[in-house]
Amino acid sequence: MDIHGSSFSSFKSYLNALRDTPRRLARRAGSVSTTFEETSRLRSHYGGKMRKTLRWYDLICFGVGGMVGAGVFVTTGTATHDKAGPAVVLSYAIAGFCALLSAFCYTEFAVHMPVAGGAFSYIRVTFGEFMAFLTGANLIMDYVFSNAAVARSLTTYLGTAIGVSAESKWRITISSLPKGFNEIDFIAVLVISILTVIICYSTRESSVLNMLLTALHILFIMFVIIMGFWRGDSKNFTQPSDPRHPGGFFPFGAPGVFNGAALVYLSYIGYDAVSTMAEEVKNPVSDIPIGVSGSVILVTILYCLMATSMAMLLPYDLIKPDAPFSGAFEGKSNRWNWVSNVIGVGASFGILTSLLVAMLGQARYLCVIGRSRIVPVWFAKVHPKTSTPVNASVFLGVFTAAIALFTELDVLLNLVSIGTLFVFFMVANAVIYRRYVSAETTSRWPTLSFLLCFSGTSIIFTLLWWLLPAGKPKMFMLAACSMVAIGLVVVFNYAVPQARKPDFWGVPLMPWIPSVSIFLNIFLLGNLDGPSYARFGFFSALAIVVYLVYSVHASFDAEVEGVLSQKSDEMMKESNELEDLSVKVQKEPNLFG
Repeated sequence: MDIHGSSFSSFKSYLNALRDTPRRLARRAGSVSTTFEETSRLRSHYGGKMRKTLRWYDLICFGVGGMVGAGVFVTTGTATHDKAGPAVVLSYAIAGFCALLSAFCYTEFAVHMPVAGGAFSYIRVTFGEFMAFLTGANLIMDYVFSNAAVARSLTTYLGTAIGVSAESKWRITISSLPKGFNEIDFIAVLVISILTVIICYSTRESSVLNMLLTALHILFIMFVIIMGFWRGDSKNFTQPSDPRHPGGFFPFGAPGVFNGAALVYLSYIGYDAVSTMAEEVKNPVSDIPIGVSGSVILVTILYCLMATSMAMLLPYDLIKPDAPFSGAFEGKSNRWNWVSNVIGVGASFGILTSLLVAMLGQARYLCVIGRSRIVPVWFAKVHPKTSTPVNASVFLGVFTAAIALFTELDVLLNLVSIGTLFVFFMVANAVIYRRYVSAETTSRWPTLSFLLCFSGTSIIFTLLWWLLPAGKPKMFMLAACSMVAIGLVVVFNYAVPQARKPDFWGVPLMPWIPSVSIFLNIFLLGNLDGPSYARFGFFSALAIVVYLVYSVHASFDAEVEGVLSQKSDEMMKESNELEDLSVKVQKEPNLFG
């Protein structure tokens, strides 16, 4: 492990470094990296390269496996029963469209900069080190806590599959521990441990396992869809069981459809982990766009079909929010009870695939953050034989297993969403900023002003939507905000020319698609509850403290040692020319390969 020179060589040196924090913070917080540094210099400096073994079909399977997990089995019921009714089908279509827009933004960065850092690297080359660390830290914490919750939910679904109560049979209750931390789950720990070993061994073998589990899960999804169309009744699309409840295909109106979309969008979270595989893709130029966008489109189709089949099985007011698919067959007759068991098996496959993809993604995030030296460089080591980030994988695996062992984390819909939606929001802003700002030719202030004004207008629209009562005043104010937002995009599009255009793949209809993505992510953030924002604020504050007491000093030492550079606007011209030349040299053969 590298030793961080002056700042950490002794206690006295560290105290001196702390006294120098304001100067170091001013120097490092806004320091941006370059594509050349991310793809070549830093990667080769720390422990070798990850082996390029993945193709577009691997990425599609990773995307499907990462998205079609436990979320759909919870969100569909709540969205149908409480939000949208049978129109939940449209909610899934809207949410899928929103996910596709974010996927376009991810794809442009991933093609131009195929590294394992995903959103962390994208933000670092655009908005600097501090914002990258803040987004990366929150994303890793979201992954760890959600993976622990998903691993514990696997125990429950396995119990459903074989007709056993997991809480009473498979978990050990320790009365001396406080409630919420007193149910020991060794099955969750075992599952996390096995998956950690697999992802440490080989990405190729992890992909094969993911393909197998994903194929089995898709077969299960097709089973659910077929059962719904076979046993369902189309009259359930318009007739509730209780005439006193609102009827029709839109029982809660258009607001209900969008409220449902905000909820079911959480079922799409997971495709961002695919971008962390970019460093291991054989042909990033063609494979990444197909893999990322293809997985989102395929999952959208599957979700819409699943929602349609469920809406046909029961009137919306009889659907169980917590178990919509298995609950649809409970109480019908004894000869249909086996369907609930099959659903438990299928859900288990979905949970395993989403857990596998999430654990692959979180390790690669931490690996690249280690390359930047803002966490210990030990995490950046890539094993020479397996070509995988073993240190990061083992550390996060142990951390996740320790939490899953005793912490009763319910599969809360908003557990992972706020941090991930924040990152999606940042990536959409970053792709606009990178297209329209070039330090040597343009000022950044017109673009920053647009992004701030557009985000502010989106926030106002969101607050009006969620807080004001229905009526004409609300509709008038929403329409006014919409016109202001559209006007901002139109003015920006005509007044500010693009500073650079991608050589290989870029987001179409710039800046409209990223702007719509920014708006939708802010709108969906408005649907989250107060505790989610409290958790986000707590971990963000914790990340800031870590950055101030460790990361800024470690990266400052790395700059002094010549490992990292410090680039401001005035120093970017030469670096941009060098990175563009490097990327072209690296990728030109792929256009013909």
